[in-house]
Amino acid sequence: MTMRGDRFCTSGALAPVLATVLGFATAFGVATTTPVAAQSFTYNRPATRPKPPPAAQTGQMLVQATEVNYDYNNSRVAAVGSVQMYYNGTSVEADKVIYDQKTKRLHAEGNVRMTDADGKITYANLLDLSDDYRDGFVDSLRVDTADATRMAATRAERTAGNYTVFQNGVYTACAACKEDPKKPPLWQVKGARVIHDQTEKMMYFEDARIEFFGVPLAYIPYFSTPDPTVKRKTGFLMPGFTQNTNTGFGVETPFYWAIAPDYDATISPRYTSKQGLLMQGEFRQRLMDGAYQIRAYGINQQDRSAFANTVGDKDWRGGVESKGQFALNDKWVWGWDAVALSDYNFLQDYRLSMYKDPYASFLNLQTEAVSQLYLTGVGKRSFFDARTIYYLSFSGNQSQVPVIHPVIDYNNVLNQNILGGEFSYKFNMTSLSRDQASFTPITSLANTNGLCNLTSADPLARTPTNCLMNGIPGTYTRVTGEAQWRRSYTDSFGQIFTPFAILRVDAIDASISNQPGVSNFLPTGDTTALRVMPTVGLEYRYPFINVQPWGTTTLEPIAQVIIRPNETYAGKLPNEDAQSMSFDASNLFSVNKFSGYDRVEGGGRANVGVQATTQFDRGGSVKVLFGQSYQLFGLNSFAVADTTNTGVDSGLATSRSDYVASLAYSPNRTYTVSTRARIDEATGNVSRFEAEGRASFDRWSVSLMYGNYAPQAELGYLTRREGLLGTGSIKLASNWVVTGGARWDLEANKINQYTVGAGYVDDCFVLGVNYVTSYNYVTNLSTPPVLSHSFMFQIGLRTIGNTTSASGTGGTY
Repeated sequence: MTMRGDRFCTSGALAPVLATVLGFATAFGVATTTPVAAQSFTYNRPATRPKPPPAAQTGQMLVQATEVNYDYNNSRVAAVGSVQMYYNGTSVEADKVIYDQKTKRLHAEGNVRMTDADGKITYANLLDLSDDYRDGFVDSLRVDTADATRMAATRAERTAGNYTVFQNGVYTACAACKEDPKKPPLWQVKGARVIHDQTEKMMYFEDARIEFFGVPLAYIPYFSTPDPTVKRKTGFLMPGFTQNTNTGFGVETPFYWAIAPDYDATISPRYTSKQGLLMQGEFRQRLMDGAYQIRAYGINQQDRSAFANTVGDKDWRGGVESKGQFALNDKWVWGWDAVALSDYNFLQDYRLSMYKDPYASFLNLQTEAVSQLYLTGVGKRSFFDARTIYYLSFSGNQSQVPVIHPVIDYNNVLNQNILGGEFSYKFNMTSLSRDQASFTPITSLANTNGLCNLTSADPLARTPTNCLMNGIPGTYTRVTGEAQWRRSYTDSFGQIFTPFAILRVDAIDASISNQPGVSNFLPTGDTTALRVMPTVGLEYRYPFINVQPWGTTTLEPIAQVIIRPNETYAGKLPNEDAQSMSFDASNLFSVNKFSGYDRVEGGGRANVGVQATTQFDRGGSVKVLFGQSYQLFGLNSFAVADTTNTGVDSGLATSRSDYVASLAYSPNRTYTVSTRARIDEATGNVSRFEAEGRASFDRWSVSLMYGNYAPQAELGYLTRREGLLGTGSIKLASNWVVTGGARWDLEANKINQYTVGAGYVDDCFVLGVNYVTSYNYVTNLSTPPVLSHSFMFQIGLRTIGNTTSASGTGGTY
């Protein structure tokens, strides 16, 4: 088997496979290359040539040759021997060139090479053209374009400066085999006649045959495609194929409509054997200051019983999606995202929108769609963002999902110093409402008996012992303002002292509905509160630097002392935005370790640690951090349970926190390793450990993520969690790629999700197969998600188009 840098030079490897699957590639009435899914294989970068700069239209003809003869009687100029001619940006090289000044015809013969102003190169035995290159004919020609496409023909005739007719034409986007350029390329399209309309930028093939390695595999009487210079053109895109238990076999034939230079549309009817016609349409427009798009779906289901006992059991189903963003000036933008559906399972049942790519489901389980309207501004030292958000739940618990009326953030760092230090301030306003309370079980009894469900028989069982209340029913508004000053001093010994002062004020207004079980967590009715948190502190660093021939090491002890009063209303107010709490090395020296504004850390605290960093002279670095936090006095905010038990089992609830450590090692661009750990202060057991490693070489790459987490009964995690997520790819040969990924539950000792794929990839052809498993919710978040299996097939011919086929079980494609 002979191989070149990016392609096989023999026909034996792929022809049997292509003969089987070519049915997916015969609908060549394409307009442009269709987008492929995130997991799809993509072409290798072809060896294109840069487009030459525009040439000056001087009207002068420059000629260089071994011999130049002037026939003044017939007004002819004949150049013979290694002729080089340049005229208005086009150069012609040949053994002999004759220019007739009367007829204004240019005749070249023998090893002709013509390079036009766009970088297109034409090789021929004989060429006869008008001097403006608008009309003429060429015998035995081959054309190489700047974007690495090729055309050959026995003869080509050009008329009206627009139409070129190739007799016995051959087109391909594949490079010739280096070892044997006469061998047929991987694929080519032959036509008895190929007509190129440069005004319409279209190519028309008559009596066309599609060949792979010179073997005809398909015959098409007629088809058209945009020429390689076209980025967008009205016409049919490559079809797609689907298969699913509930919808049957489906064929989708998109039609792209280039309405105008600034807007277009795609209409994608999908016919399914069980449910009938699913109509899809998308409209896109780009304006002077931004762009927007609208996508709509609709179907009148022929067999609604296929979705019996689900929200999809109805005649009409559909949805609308839209997004847009516009610039007000160089600092401000506004935009929106919008989703409206007939039911929350529609996109999932028909694999639309974010569900169209099964590989994305492997990495991320979608639980809601987001509709929002936003305004964002970015200055040199300031940032503003305001948005209103509506979450469309995919779990059926819409009444338990909040509506964000607005959430507004603003922060600014003053340009001038205040008392010799930096002064900054920030502002946040959050206002939301929710129809029903959201509860989560945290005990086996509550989970088994559904004690925290809104429909449970005993609403009084919804107590902090059995449940968390993740969201309050009613309305909640909080306004927060914070000002901070800090200044750093470095003494003669190199010690760095950074005093700081912070003043934060929160104003809270809540109206909590008196629904069953809510009063077990918070007082119902109207609540107003004013929370003030003044803070002063000092951070100390003393870096020691050691320089060696192999690199530089910095050892830096760090200590931080924070003095402030207790958190007022600790655990007695709603907590909507500070429910995520992970204590690790990344927030060891954070003054407030809560993730949001609804909780604020109080009481005196000291954070201490040591950090070591090594920079190697030949590249690469190692960074290590180890430390601990101490509650010095006052109320420990992390020991006070709120409605979500945030911080209770975080490693900060005792006077001496757990130890935290991190290690990041990057010896070069090839390898990256990082670890994070939290170690129980009393027992020395590892409470939380995460590790991530990546390696990337020319032929293979791998990524591994490992997590090990101790039980957190107060948060509902009753057993240890341990898992491994790995992804990788390897080039078995120059053009053969194998990819894979797996999510392994080490505690249960089983691989519960995985993906594998294989493909052939070069600069003009893609053939790939992927198998993906993913999770999908079928009822609600309290019901375990269903594992589905998906198969994806992809075939692509560069400049002609891509097509995909998908089938699956378990409710997915």
